[in-house]
Amino acid sequence: MAKEFVRKTYYNSVYSALQDGTIPIQVISGPRQVGKTTLALHLKENWRGPSIYEAADKPAIPSTAWIEEYWNKARTLATGKNCVLLILDEVQKITGWSEKVKALVDEDKRHKTNIKVLILGSSALLVQRGLTESLTGRFELHRIPHWSYSECLECFGLKLEDYLLFGGYPGAIPINKNYARWGRFVRDSIIETVVGKDVLLMSPVQKPALLRQVLGVACAHPAQILSYQKMMGQLSEAGNTTTIAHYLHLLSAAYVLATLQRWSGNKIRLRNSIPKLILRDNSLANAMTFPSGGEELHNPAWKGRLVENAVGAALIPLAEQNGGELLYWRERDLEVDYIFKLGKRLLAIEVKSGRAGKQPDGLTAFLAHNKEATGLIIGNTRTDAGISAISLEDFFQAPERILKKI
Repeated sequence: MAKEFVRKTYYNSVYSALQDGTIPIQVISGPRQVGKTTLALHLKENWRGPSIYEAADKPAIPSTAWIEEYWNKARTLATGKNCVLLILDEVQKITGWSEKVKALVDEDKRHKTNIKVLILGSSALLVQRGLTESLTGRFELHRIPHWSYSECLECFGLKLEDYLLFGGYPGAIPINKNYARWGRFVRDSIIETVVGKDVLLMSPVQKPALLRQVLGVACAHPAQILSYQKMMGQLSEAGNTTTIAHYLHLLSAAYVLATLQRWSGNKIRLRNSIPKLILRDNSLANAMTFPSGGEELHNPAWKGRLVENAVGAALIPLAEQNGGELLYWRERDLEVDYIFKLGKRLLAIEVKSGRAGKQPDGLTAFLAHNKEATGLIIGNTRTDAGISAISLEDFFQAPERILKKI
């Protein structure tokens, strides 16, 4: 069923950009196992003209000659009025790929060769590095995030409670009735593949065991503010704060997690803040932290963390797509879960997963000191006049509706 599911929003965006032809290179970047290749193959199938799809994700990483080989095949098909679609998957792993693509695109422009290029990649760092080094002004980037709740509901009929527990990897959802099997699949087929094929290729990793331990600590602390010193205290492998920060950066670039900074109104203080860890998909937290399931999964405190993490994971791509930032706020014992910053506008967001209670003190304090900000509560809480609230179900059905609150 999932194989037939097309993520319509992203498909339509990429297809329109390819048809428009103003920008020569279209780039799809996003996590593994979320349907990038499926989307590309649907584009190929529906393309009105010749098309070529090739992937560089091979045991032996090819050279730039591989790119040129398939590019030349596309050129032989670009005759008369034929517009050829050339799709290159995981090309960012090839050393010097961006310089080669730039040279070929510029040649096609000089000779008016009608080729539309689509590049796919699962490493934000490697893709972005190549794009900014050589392809400035020649590409348009489409970020494809993890599956949303509404997509999982439409494709699998997944309930919100199960989405919060099992996440949105389409390959894992059909086997979630067997928790142990589901967990093994997430760890072996997703997490280990990302670590082995993406993270370890991005940058020299002197201590792979430490990298995996850092990932384990992050998975055990979803939506928590955790200093590098506290992380070090939970690692059996020796490391320092600089190394831990670097490994978190690599995991972020592989779409495993995100580190949110504290909002302070001061950029210098913001950069030096203690990070808040958000896993990009809740499956990572449960599969890594509770490999065999058990009662711990239904602990109210853990479930509260999962809800808060899932909200953050939904807000991050929303901020990325709209040119915003997602932060958090904390002063002494007061805290606001998320600060959604869009230009000069601020939306202070508090997540409540339990029974309805009084308005959170942190949100009240933040709004009192930041008159330009708007407040929003996601979940079951009574609110004062002027502060909006939205249920968890309504939020996850359409996270973009919060943009109207700012």
